[in-house]
Amino acid sequence: MVSRYSIATSILAVAIIGSTSAFSTSKSSLPSLIKSTNTRTTSRSTLYMGPPIDPSVPVTDQVGEGSRKYRRTVYTHDDWVRHRSPDRFGNNLSTLFNSGIYKQVANEVFATTAVATFVFLWNMIAGGYTDLAGVQHGPIIDSPLAQMVGLPMTAFTILTPSLGLLLVFRTNTSYGRWDEARKMWGLNINHTRDLNRMATAWYGNEGNMDSVAFMGGDIPYSQPIDPVQRAYDLGQVSLFTWAFVRSMKRHLSPPEEDEEDFKAELRARLTPEQAENIINAAHRPNRALFDLSVAIENLPMHFLRKNAINTNLSIFEDTLGGCERLLSSPVPLFYSRHTARFLSTWLLLLPFGLYEQFKDSWNHIAMIPATAFISVCLFGIEELATQLEEPFTILPMQGFCDKIGGWCDEIVSWAGQGQQEYTEENAMSNEQEMTYWR
Repeated sequence: MVSRYSIATSILAVAIIGSTSAFSTSKSSLPSLIKSTNTRTTSRSTLYMGPPIDPSVPVTDQVGEGSRKYRRTVYTHDDWVRHRSPDRFGNNLSTLFNSGIYKQVANEVFATTAVATFVFLWNMIAGGYTDLAGVQHGPIIDSPLAQMVGLPMTAFTILTPSLGLLLVFRTNTSYGRWDEARKMWGLNINHTRDLNRMATAWYGNEGNMDSVAFMGGDIPYSQPIDPVQRAYDLGQVSLFTWAFVRSMKRHLSPPEEDEEDFKAELRARLTPEQAENIINAAHRPNRALFDLSVAIENLPMHFLRKNAINTNLSIFEDTLGGCERLLSSPVPLFYSRHTARFLSTWLLLLPFGLYEQFKDSWNHIAMIPATAFISVCLFGIEELATQLEEPFTILPMQGFCDKIGGWCDEIVSWAGQGQQEYTEENAMSNEQEMTYWR
């Protein structure tokens, strides 16, 4: 009897040591790896897609929060061609062990696999086993207290639809939040261009919409325009348009990631006073939006046209408020926690139900890899939902801001309505037009 207990103890010890070494790169081992890793960061663009492949990149940038900046995808035509390539299945399988999602759930998969390993070994000890030569052996522990463990699969079959519904709702809700955040930034992109287009086209037009001087006054339909003043006024509109979206990006980003870059960019593009006004504001996007309102108010154009331009600013407030709502209000925590508890309990108990299902394999050993595979798939779905739930650190907001700044600068450089050289001929033309309408 003593020798059987010694054998049982040895088998369990070997199994535990082997299982631990198999998952030596799990999240629990990250601190020791981080200390021995070079802390240089990658120089790739903020629009680069996929995890870093440079071995010098810290481990913290390969999994977890640090890897989120590599998931800020902006597709071009070439990217779509690769996306629907017939080789995509092989390419995705070839990077299976580099997946950040799977690395994130390594601890959970280790736990369920350890339970499966325990069930496999305990049932060998308590119920007997077949050796590699095919010889059947009796229980190692011959005691009434040492009973084989297992559960009927019926319980898991009944609960499977409910678990599936929970996971579907969880992933759909999280994707909906990501999609809503992307649409909010899409509105920002569209209306920043719209705002600067209208400001550029209508600059200097202080007449009525029907080209009649306003209220019978002496303001002509199109006054001579000072090119220097025009460039300054429209440049202010473009700059504060960019300042708003850049402040919004900073408002929605982690401070440790973006604070210093935000200050440096504002000080590089704005005057010191303008930059400090935004940086020191309690709510920076609101301050930038106020400065943009003032810049629009200073434009020489009919007030109805200014009202049309200011409509875009109200949309900016809506997109800002919508993004703040997404950032501050997660999926109700009781729902997320119940789903995580349900899934964890279901998978931790699953090996007890799978044991009998794999009776045709050697000592039911196929149950162990099956449990690991099922755990990776289901924990991976829940992890996907969790990663999508907060969308702003995986949206390429810096790329959006850079593009908006470039597009707005280009738009305000175009010749708008009424932009012309101030010559005697043009002045005479304006005077004749004024005389005609009088």
